[in-house]
Amino acid sequence: MIAEVIVDVAAYPIDRPFDYKIPELFSGFVEPGMRVKVPFGPRKVVGYVIALKEESDLDISKIKPLEELIDFEPILSTELLELSEWLATDTLAYRIEALQVMLPAAMRAKYEKFIQVEDLQSITDEAFLKMLQKRDRVPLKNADTPELLKQLKVYTKLGAVRVDTLVKQQTTVKRVRMIHIERAEILHQLIDTLSKQAVKQRELMEWMIAYAGQAIEAGKLMADASVSAPVLKTVIEKGAAQEKKLEVYREPESLEIRDTAIPKQLTSYQQHAVDEVLDAFRTGSDTTFLLHGITGSGKTEVYLRSIEEVLSTGKEAIVLVPEISLTPQMTSRFKERFGDQVAVMHSALSAGEKYDEWRKIHRKEVKVVVGARSAIFAPFEKLGIIILDEEHESTYKQEDSPRYHARDVAIWRAQFNHCPVILGSATPALESYARASKDVYHLLELPTRAKDQELPNVSIVDMRAELKEGNRSMFSVPLAEAIRDRLDKREQTVLFLNKRGFSSFVLCRDCGTTIQCPNCDISLTYHRATENLKCHYCGHEERVPHICPECESEHIRFFGTGTQKAEEEITKLFPEARVLRMDVDTTRQKGSHARLLQKFSEGQADILLGTQMIAKGLDFPNITLVGVLAADTTLHLADFRAAEKTFQLLTQVSGRAGRHELEGEVFVQTYTPEHYAIELAKAQVYEPFYQMEMSSRKQFGYPPFYYIVNVQFSHEDLMKVVGYAEKAVRFLADGLSPESVIIGPTASAISRVNNRYRYQCLIKYKKEPKLTETLKALIRFYRTDWIKDGLLLSVDKSPVVIY
Repeated sequence: MIAEVIVDVAAYPIDRPFDYKIPELFSGFVEPGMRVKVPFGPRKVVGYVIALKEESDLDISKIKPLEELIDFEPILSTELLELSEWLATDTLAYRIEALQVMLPAAMRAKYEKFIQVEDLQSITDEAFLKMLQKRDRVPLKNADTPELLKQLKVYTKLGAVRVDTLVKQQTTVKRVRMIHIERAEILHQLIDTLSKQAVKQRELMEWMIAYAGQAIEAGKLMADASVSAPVLKTVIEKGAAQEKKLEVYREPESLEIRDTAIPKQLTSYQQHAVDEVLDAFRTGSDTTFLLHGITGSGKTEVYLRSIEEVLSTGKEAIVLVPEISLTPQMTSRFKERFGDQVAVMHSALSAGEKYDEWRKIHRKEVKVVVGARSAIFAPFEKLGIIILDEEHESTYKQEDSPRYHARDVAIWRAQFNHCPVILGSATPALESYARASKDVYHLLELPTRAKDQELPNVSIVDMRAELKEGNRSMFSVPLAEAIRDRLDKREQTVLFLNKRGFSSFVLCRDCGTTIQCPNCDISLTYHRATENLKCHYCGHEERVPHICPECESEHIRFFGTGTQKAEEEITKLFPEARVLRMDVDTTRQKGSHARLLQKFSEGQADILLGTQMIAKGLDFPNITLVGVLAADTTLHLADFRAAEKTFQLLTQVSGRAGRHELEGEVFVQTYTPEHYAIELAKAQVYEPFYQMEMSSRKQFGYPPFYYIVNVQFSHEDLMKVVGYAEKAVRFLADGLSPESVIIGPTASAISRVNNRYRYQCLIKYKKEPKLTETLKALIRFYRTDWIKDGLLLSVDKSPVVIY
């Protein structure tokens, strides 16, 4: 029997299945979807069995056998194996990358090289013997001097030692020491045999009598009985108890976030949406539903009702949310409804916690997964429904290879499992709404709020007028008065600013120099807490200069506005206000998202200040005021989606106010109040914005009227990257049809990152039959030749961000 194996080596000539013999020992055990250890050249690597066959086209004598089984049951189902093939083809990635993205990082292989002693008698070098320390096996890194490496080479040729590769998983199963206490009569008998000097042993056994027949974790037992490990060990050796290792799951930290009761009585629109989704589920239809509901319209309850029905038939559900910050509140709602049937998967979990959550799903111990993008690969085998909440969010797109969009993967899995997909949003992506308008997706509308409240009153504040009045603060007079009013009424305020740090950049007022990152073409951001300037692209940090590095002037000033600066100004204006800041800097620690939201939900803060992570999903009854401090931050980006992103953010953040009994109010501060994205976000109307933005996209030839491919090149040498980019554009122009438009090559918006120059070209097309074939040929050139010269090339077939 022959196994077809994809090996754990991401290289162009190796991106194909290799044949391996299945030894007699493993006959009948090997199945597709299992991981195996295989010899590959001079080393041993992990491989994924993707198929079995009776015979090979190769000479059987030249086929190597599998060396070891890592799994004893498949970890990837037939569905996920097929999905990996589609994913690799669709995203132009290596098949091994597509397979690995489906598993938690803990299950990826860790390779360690060891020196294995074969004949100790032949080793005479004293330094080498000292390194071995009479051991048969030592890590290769111990041979850390040129002399030791020279001796290693000599002894390897002699056959006295060999270099072996140990392949192991990065995280293991967590086990705890459990102490199983014997019966009371046995304990009494043992106490009678103890000498008078064994006081501690006697005390422990007497303590154990109260817990006779029970199993207690070793650490807890020692703490509760106040005994040391040697005493416990002696008592176990005398037969008073037995020690066993018990496998346990690492439970992700789950803080109670005070939530508001969701109305159990559905509105007529909600009921219609649930009925439509469940009709598709019952008939086995893979319909993609676009659930377009205004903020507060009860989309979550539609999800919950649909999942209830799906679970009652023994099927399973995947729910995706775009931000980690949304996961605590969403998770608590799902756990309240479905209890222990819910697993959580997102990037804030440790490697061990992710591994354990994955194992719960794989072992069929849970029926619902709530998580961020990677949760779409949850190893369910009876999928009944897939839900993407806030489907318009760019975080659903993976920026590294394989560059998949969770929406596309969800639709593929739904087609495989014959089940519906719900894409939910108050502000759907233009592409999604366009597909719904052409009946590719089935549109479901929720035009009213679930509790029949009015949408919050939105006021646009022209910051140009504020400036003319002499107000140089980042808080306009109307917003400051509204915050004061909410503090007096003990109501809560959410302030949104889409920038972290203290100021955007540091500038010399004499010569105009901005302090730039030495590795990237981007200005450094000032962080007040550490008095540092930091690059958010390469991580470079440096101290704030006291004088200008160019003209030596002392007139160094901070420009722009960040969340730290906003927090400082709030403290000056409202010293009594309790402020929580929520951005990347304050949520680095594990569990910090949930802890901050828990504090806010319990009323321990008056103002929640944050970046886009607070703009959506939050649902607290006491929030009556939302302030957008700078609506223009996303509006003037060099991105064709700038207006769409601004409209979505403003609509989403406005929807946090007045979701319950108390009336809501929103203030949007801007320097461009006349822009249609801001005017229509004030009115909270999606369709007029959709029509205006679509006419603009049509005029300039952007999605959804055209598809776009971004081909990006980077190199440490500017002239080389330009040369390769021009060569690639000529190749693409020759391979593609004349209807396709190639723009570029041009320098990327951020033309240097981490000391590598970046160039790109865009391919715009409506129909291009030769696209995949031509891009594959370009990648083949790159992987076989250009990569040797230090070039890096990436191809993104549906870029969400072009920078």
